[in-house]
Amino acid sequence: MVDEVLDILEPERGGVFIDLTLGGGGHAAHVLRRGPQVRLIGVDRDPAAIAAAGAHLAEFQDRVTLVQSNHGQVREVLAELGVDTVDGLLLDAGVSSHQLDTPERGFSFSHDAPLDMRMGPDAQRVTDLIDDTSERDLAKILGTYGEIRGAGRLARAILRARAQGVLETTAQLAELAGPRRGKRVHPATKLFQALRIAANRELDSLEVVVDSLPDVLAPGGRAAFISFHSLEDRIVKHGVRSLEDGCTCPRDLPECACGFVQKVKRYGGLRRPGEKEIAVNPRSRSARLRGAVRLQEA
Repeated sequence: MVDEVLDILEPERGGVFIDLTLGGGGHAAHVLRRGPQVRLIGVDRDPAAIAAAGAHLAEFQDRVTLVQSNHGQVREVLAELGVDTVDGLLLDAGVSSHQLDTPERGFSFSHDAPLDMRMGPDAQRVTDLIDDTSERDLAKILGTYGEIRGAGRLARAILRARAQGVLETTAQLAELAGPRRGKRVHPATKLFQALRIAANRELDSLEVVVDSLPDVLAPGGRAAFISFHSLEDRIVKHGVRSLEDGCTCPRDLPECACGFVQKVKRYGGLRRPGEKEIAVNPRSRSARLRGAVRLQEA
């Protein structure tokens, strides 16, 4: 959704932009080409992504600063660089194509590999997560992050397999989810999603970024969020909405007495990929894009 992202961010305005999930630098390159006056801060928790993006963005090296960090540390990253606010912010949530396509990372059940799924060195291996989690809490993870029916039974089966020493690989985990039936999504998809989100604390970091918008965006600054499932999209949607209406006064009070000042509002509405993009990149099918803008100071 490159065109849609650029439409929200408008990099031709210039200024300081931050890509908090840099990946291979694909979106960042488009931002830099569209905005010749843009200075870009690229952040990713994955050392492999930082290395790949460094090569991809070599032609822009005088305008790019790369930082290996979790996007949930956005305030700390900017403070370390001596940057008060940014004019554009991009976050492309979830697992990257490079991570999915690297078998040894353990993100996909298309290849048999060790159970890992760490997006960066700050994350927890899925095997360690399972070892450290009770049956009740594991069922909660599967039900909340994977929206899996029968989460309790599946959690019990996972812990039993782990205790018996027969749960070390992606294929073994996928087998516990059960077989695919017809054209339905493979049940292992939701299982892998749930464990990956929990091991990497993905939703916690996303919430931090949304909450930080009034502080990190300059007046007039724009933010673009790409999400790939309802859990991520809900955090962005409701998080920005809460920033719009943070007044805590009773509804029947004639005027605000709590001192709330709105600083952020939604921008551009919900956008989805078109048929042409889906045809070229089937993984974009579930993508959802939302924008936000920091209001000008009164």
